[in-house]
Amino acid sequence: MAPSFASSTGQNRFALSYRNQWPAIKTGYKTYTASFDHYFDKLNSGAGVLFMRDVAGSANLTSTNISLLYTYDFRIKNTLHVRPGLNFTYTERSIDFDRLIWGDQMSASGNAPSSGEVVSYDKVGDLDCAVSGLIYNENFWLGASADHLLHPNQSLYEQEFSNDNYGLVDTKIQVFGGYRFIIKEKLLRPTPTTLQLTLLYKNQSGFNQLDLGFYWNYEPLILGVWYRGVPVIENSTNDAVVLLVGLKTLRYNIGYSYDFTTSKLLMSSGGSHEISFSFTFGKPKKKRRSRKMVPCPDL
Repeated sequence: MAPSFASSTGQNRFALSYRNQWPAIKTGYKTYTASFDHYFDKLNSGAGVLFMRDVAGSANLTSTNISLLYTYDFRIKNTLHVRPGLNFTYTERSIDFDRLIWGDQMSASGNAPSSGEVVSYDKVGDLDCAVSGLIYNENFWLGASADHLLHPNQSLYEQEFSNDNYGLVDTKIQVFGGYRFIIKEKLLRPTPTTLQLTLLYKNQSGFNQLDLGFYWNYEPLILGVWYRGVPVIENSTNDAVVLLVGLKTLRYNIGYSYDFTTSKLLMSSGGSHEISFSFTFGKPKKKRRSRKMVPCPDL
């Protein structure tokens, strides 16, 4: 999440999500996130904390991030705002070496109980930083972010100062945006039906990916579809088509999405399942903040 989106509701928000990627593969990815953010109305600022844990592989390769986020909201015109954001993260990677089978353990008579392989660390930690910027009004948003600015070291071997250390994470650049179309608004139903078109572009280590999304919102129902990895740019991977459904109320948001894999893993991945939940609370002090500040989807 770009730090500029912290406190984008203008209130207090607590959110949880769980993602099970490629469940047909025994050692697929499982990702858990939890976050809380708060908007300081008098300071035109927002702050939040984000916890993320990702587990994959037979040896439980685990990535854990704990992030602090801050953003400030500048009003350029009556409805046009700019939100720079900053994110500091402690990132940790660990693995259970005892669950691995090394080459010197394998033989025609069976696997040996121990290995002569010399391992270094089963856990490493480092600091990271990200910056972002967002411009928005009531119906559109456009922004960019730069992540992994400190190039954190994730190598489990003693290569921290080596030029051949492939455990250093390269900077990731993202560009995101969208527009909300209001379809109709009735006297007896002041909440309008809306359509939202969204995009997300990512670049890291020479890899490019463009995602396009579409949302239809007739409260409390939200339906959406994403195409992740649109094959229109070089070095891009055709990844998945994502369908999502959710319920949105003044306090609660509940969403479910399923990824239909479109890459070469089509027949063996089992797709991906993701469940999200958020709870918004606290009464805004200003009437203008009674609705969501940034008009992007929040499922």
